Amino acid sequence: MSSLASSEITVNGMSSFMQRLSNETGVEFMKNPLLNQISSVPISLRKDLGIQGMIPAAEIPLKLNVKRCMENLRLKSSNLEKYLYLQSIQDVDETLYYAILIQHTAEVMPIVYTPTVGEACQKFSMIYRGTLRGLYLSLNDLGQVKSILEQWPNKDKITTIVVTDGERILGLGDLGVNGMGIPIGKLALYTACAGIPPENVLPVHLDTGTNNQANLEDPYYLGLKMKRERGPDYDNFVDEFFTTSQQVFGQNVLIQFEDFGNRNAFRLLKRYQDKACTFNDDIQGTASVALAGLVASNAITGKTLSDHTYLFLGAGEAGVGIADLIAYAISVENNVPIEEARKKIYLVDSKGLVTESRRDQLQEHKIHYAHDVDIEGPYDLAQSIEKMQPSVLIGVSATPNTFTKEILQEMARINERPVICALSNPTSKAECTAEEAYTHTNGKAIFSSGSPFQPVTLNGETFVPGQGNNAYIFPAIGLGALAAKSTKITDHDMYVAAHALASQVSKEQLDKGCVYPPLSEIREVSANIAATVAENACKLSPFTSKFMYFTF
Repeated sequence: MSSLASSEITVNGMSSFMQRLSNETGVEFMKNPLLNQISSVPISLRKDLGIQGMIPAAEIPLKLNVKRCMENLRLKSSNLEKYLYLQSIQDVDETLYYAILIQHTAEVMPIVYTPTVGEACQKFSMIYRGTLRGLYLSLNDLGQVKSILEQWPNKDKITTIVVTDGERILGLGDLGVNGMGIPIGKLALYTACAGIPPENVLPVHLDTGTNNQANLEDPYYLGLKMKRERGPDYDNFVDEFFTTSQQVFGQNVLIQFEDFGNRNAFRLLKRYQDKACTFNDDIQGTASVALAGLVASNAITGKTLSDHTYLFLGAGEAGVGIADLIAYAISVENNVPIEEARKKIYLVDSKGLVTESRRDQLQEHKIHYAHDVDIEGPYDLAQSIEKMQPSVLIGVSATPNTFTKEILQEMARINERPVICALSNPTSKAECTAEEAYTHTNGKAIFSSGSPFQPVTLNGETFVPGQGNNAYIFPAIGLGALAAKSTKITDHDMYVAAHALASQVSKEQLDKGCVYPPLSEIREVSANIAATVAENACKLSPFTSKFMYFTF
């Protein structure tokens, strides 16, 4: 594998790097992070490229440069410093940056992605360096979006977009333009995990204001200093972005929704999922990776999906998205109506158990789970566990410490192997830690989380918590859609992706209580999921053109 092939895919076996060398030389080459490989540029090419004398004389192999950077990275005293150091490398040499991500995935993913990216977003305006790393569109650009998109330097190469309006960043709330760190980080993983070339991706922030008062009062805040637009201009702005993106980048351009607020996320997905190649990672990607963990856990519990009773703490995008995909899976696998499948699933929101008696006060996305339950008054989490006797407890509340000692002990009392999923991000928002889950269930829990936790040793046995990391799913979905030239992404794509992920969890991992494969294997895992998704897309769309051929 060549140095550049380690960080990008090639189409039809031809290196895009060699094609690009003829277009830029000298100072332009040095300033282009997609081309510049600093001290790893072969000495034999430096004169031809017009960069002889612009870098030191030695030629350092990429592998050695990776080692040098990792040694520097490990000297940093905080994760935010590590994040900034990696960003500084990406700013000048993307080949080196992605080589680091690929060769040291498990170590650096928590830095470029959750949980560190959460802190980076909170401080985005303060640490902003002015790098050309994404597109910032604001309401002031309404009516001009197409002309702005056409100015993007790689507009003819863009295949993959991650877009946010910054209203619900992880579990941190409304960060406005500071949320741009999420699309940037997500697209880095599209390249590192699935091999999408970095020149093919575009992070986008749609600035419609912010309701975060601290941002509005911050003199350094880089976004519009106005309350969020809630009127028709918001919809017109989003619609203009979708329409013109398809015009400029092509009908098949993948547009991933990221961290939109509940009031917009569901309705925007519903509006565009049949009009564009799009999905919402918080609703569908999280659902797919969570379903994969549940499918894999069945090898430990000896149950099927329909054997479980599911109780959610949290009923927002992630919670309802996961619930919907579980219901879909039960429906497909047991040939029962979706309404019947939903009866296995219960939600607890901030006001208590979601029930039929609350229907008039519920947001639309919760109504399917408003069951007719014989209770009086609101039921909190503990009361709901006592009433419903769940075997699976899923936390998507962004409220830490809610899976208390008593809650976990009760789950262990009523289940031989309770499935505990503390999925809220970042780590500070997790419903419980891995150590708490194992300790308070005396090692009975099958535990997974949204952010990483270290293995836990209890009574002489070591348990490895599984991280339900969306990075297992969204890059593979993107690659599969690109390979199949999909025009839309369906719930069934998410379903088959979940099963493809679950099928790659080894017996060794399961024996440790871990329901996900090691992150060190994520490129192979992503390739297998992508192939499954692409095959599914072609089966469902018999007129889809032939696969593109990719070499990793």
